[in-house]
Amino acid sequence: MTAIERGELPPPCTLQLLALLKEVEPATIGHFHDRGFLHGRIKAMTAVARSVGTAVTVRCEGSDGSILHHALGQLRAGDFLLVDRAGDETIACMGGASMLAARLRGVAGVVVDGCVTDIEELRELGVPVWARGLSARTTRAGGQSGSFCRPVDCGGVRVHPGDAVLADENGVLVMSPDEAWALARKAIGLQQTEQQTLTRLRAGESYSDVLETRLVFQEAAA
Repeated sequence: MTAIERGELPPPCTLQLLALLKEVEPATIGHFHDRGFLHGRIKAMTAVARSVGTAVTVRCEGSDGSILHHALGQLRAGDFLLVDRAGDETIACMGGASMLAARLRGVAGVVVDGCVTDIEELRELGVPVWARGLSARTTRAGGQSGSFCRPVDCGGVRVHPGDAVLADENGVLVMSPDEAWALARKAIGLQQTEQQTLTRLRAGESYSDVLETRLVFQEAAA
């Protein structure tokens, strides 16, 4: 008996939201927001630019990679594939051929909470990829388990199909589309303020004076 769940592709995030998110550094949101950041062990595996897209989720268990074959045939341009490996950190579920398939579908990026392989090919393809590591051991076509477009756990975060994804070399952030609007607008305001901070630092002011934290420190030390 198989245990495969296949959901439907979610509505894509609006182009307006994705364009706004593209202006934001994930680390800026990290200054004031704590939720949705994938575990730091999931790292950029290739040279990546800031990437945004709509979350398409897959749960791929153990050595059975068949559900990914289905997912790769469903991807739309601008989708961001997030793969829950159900705790496996020894078997690579994506490599050169599967990443080429993703690129040809117009994928915005791929996150694997586990291993990938064929790193030289991945670099040549230029798809933004984040993963926990590399492995020469790979999945096979079992067709017995997995899920597509269902909620998954990726990097310690519950990810839903249709979530907005913002990622760069520093890490990956997942948000609901409604939440993403407010976070992006606040972050852009902070980034504009930071430019003023950098100007003042270059002019010779101390960091504590620019951030007005000197008095706070003095009061705490009193």
